[in-house]
Amino acid sequence: MPEMPEVESLSRFLAEQVVGRRVGKVYAVAVSALKTYDPPVGAIEGRTVEEVIRHGKFLDLRAGELHLVVHLARAGWVRWHDKTPTVPPRPGKGPLALRVLLADPEGAGFDVTEAGTQKRLAVYVVRDPAQVPGIARLGPDPLDEGFTLEAFQGLLSRERRQIKGVLRDQSVLAGIGNAYSDEILHAARMSPYKPAARLTAAEVARLFTAMGTTLAEAIERSRGLPLRDLKAEKKSGLRVHGRTGEPCPVCGDTIREVSFSDSSTQYCPTCQTGGKPLADRRLSRLLK
Repeated sequence: MPEMPEVESLSRFLAEQVVGRRVGKVYAVAVSALKTYDPPVGAIEGRTVEEVIRHGKFLDLRAGELHLVVHLARAGWVRWHDKTPTVPPRPGKGPLALRVLLADPEGAGFDVTEAGTQKRLAVYVVRDPAQVPGIARLGPDPLDEGFTLEAFQGLLSRERRQIKGVLRDQSVLAGIGNAYSDEILHAARMSPYKPAARLTAAEVARLFTAMGTTLAEAIERSRGLPLRDLKAEKKSGLRVHGRTGEPCPVCGDTIREVSFSDSSTQYCPTCQTGGKPLADRRLSRLLK
């Protein structure tokens, strides 16, 4: 799933390509992805894109008083074309969900695609980003200059959940998903099962620093890369997520995994849990 660093890189790339240019044509190829109908998606046509910004994991292209907002979900992506086919795309079972053609230069544009059979990608055309339910409920952005250690401490003090779930909750913190929550917790040397409200002041400070450093470094690694290379860069930069069975790059212990119904958590026992493997609840149920 594209998370904050990838969506930030996408927004910066698109800003360089489309800001100041007029939208020629918009094709909503996958009607199921279109979540709003008033204004219609065609209302963006003829307008000049004034900025591209990110809200958590949402991309927002502002053209006048309208916003074209895209959430890439788990398997969505953006593909840029210097020369896009002029033949209107036909709805079907392929990955193409949305095509945006620029009027100047003619033929340039981008596709929004979604791989796989679980179609969760979402496209909105709204007058205010807050009209998108997912944006309206977003918590603070961890990289916002106004987000302080004290604010972070306040958020965690009200939580009774495990810290991994808190970091992933978009209504608590915007933009962090499964992969980077693993990376942040590893950098902070903290168990994903630790109750958030029980963290000491020193642990909160360590986690706050790890969160900012991990996300900022991921964004910096992606700076200037072509869109086609961003996914590979994300994978290569991850220390524990997706690396079950490999040695921890910090201590050399074997990276372990805990599986859930729709996701998994990777961690290092030595760095994060005092050398003790965490219980895999799904495996425990299967063995009963």
